[in-house]
Amino acid sequence: MTSPSLAISARNLTLTLGTKAAPVEILRGIDLDVHEGEVVALLGPSGSGKSSLMAVLSGLERASSGSLQVAGQDFSTLDEDALAFARRGRIGIVLQAFHLLPTMTAAENVATPMELSGAEGVRARAEEELKAVGLGHRLDHYPTQLSGGEQQRVAIARATAPRPTLIFADEPTGNLDAATGHEIIDLLFNRREETGATLLIITHDPELAERCKRVISMADGKIVSDNRSA
Repeated sequence: MTSPSLAISARNLTLTLGTKAAPVEILRGIDLDVHEGEVVALLGPSGSGKSSLMAVLSGLERASSGSLQVAGQDFSTLDEDALAFARRGRIGIVLQAFHLLPTMTAAENVATPMELSGAEGVRARAEEELKAVGLGHRLDHYPTQLSGGEQQRVAIARATAPRPTLIFADEPTGNLDAATGHEIIDLLFNRREETGATLLIITHDPELAERCKRVISMADGKIVSDNRSA
């Protein structure tokens, strides 16, 4: 039996912001391997570096130093434009603040990123994905016409429609009430299971972390524990 391939492989990853005169070390020597298909929770107090780590791993931010392989791409050698190109179709991102385009309908919000990547049949795929997250009746509604939970469902559909191999979620229930938050997490896990994607979730919720097979804790820009459940 062969071992799973690595979805993420990071070595001595650092991120330093600020100025040369007053540098601020955000990530301080991260070593991390994540296998394809793993579900990982990333925990840590505010300021621990977990959102910055997700930004680097997803290609939204460039590391200051170290090596990083993500979804078969060498992210450590790519500039911002190349990182944006590398994300397309490979990486889906769900954020706490939804980040839907207000002038576009639900279907257009899901379809547009796929159109930009040159995919075909994107309207049909967008409609299919929205139906899968329970929004088949809301295809032509704008974000302001949707509840917070519905907007996050659109964000999940947008992230999963291109069938990415990696999904990152940063506090995906942070702006939702508890009941809606549970529904969104169930939905996110179901979509991940159906596609077989690797899922990395940043959360403060211990109950959500318990649903993940692996829990990584951070403090002061470093990984301080890494536990896998049976």
